[in-house]
Amino acid sequence: MSTVKFRHNAAIVVAGLVALFGAVPVATVQWYLTPILLVPLAVMIWGWRAGTDANQDGLSIRALFGATRVPWERITGFVPAQRRVVAMLDGGGSVTLPAVTPADLPRLVAASGQELATTEESGEPDDADPAEAVEAVEAAGVPEPATASERDGSPTASEG
Repeated sequence: MSTVKFRHNAAIVVAGLVALFGAVPVATVQWYLTPILLVPLAVMIWGWRAGTDANQDGLSIRALFGATRVPWERITGFVPAQRRVVAMLDGGGSVTLPAVTPADLPRLVAASGQELATTEESGEPDDADPAEAVEAVEAAGVPEPATASERDGSPTASEG
């Protein structure tokens, strides 16, 4: 059972180390300034430790001080949100997966031993009839989008 690990860029750890060396002169001026050293140290530890581990049992989401284990049975899907990925849980909750990007989704799902199902693979034909789509939207009670003239209040040719 192999584990796929997703981590942040190693430059974060290097930046924390540089900040630590830069904070030493400031922190040694007065004794009450020494806690300043904790900030770059925390950044270094977070950059080294935080991330997501995936294997056939589930996901392990690691943070600065702890980890959360989420079994695959609780995950209903993944939602790409800008440059991040959010795992949707069965109870309606969600959890952001640190260091996982939308490009990493195939590797993440492959770690579970399953295949990635997309909307194209969901069995819907690519050449669906537009009239059927409109009927499905009307049956669902979703309002049609407003036209430009309806949004700005200007009269249309039929109202004129």
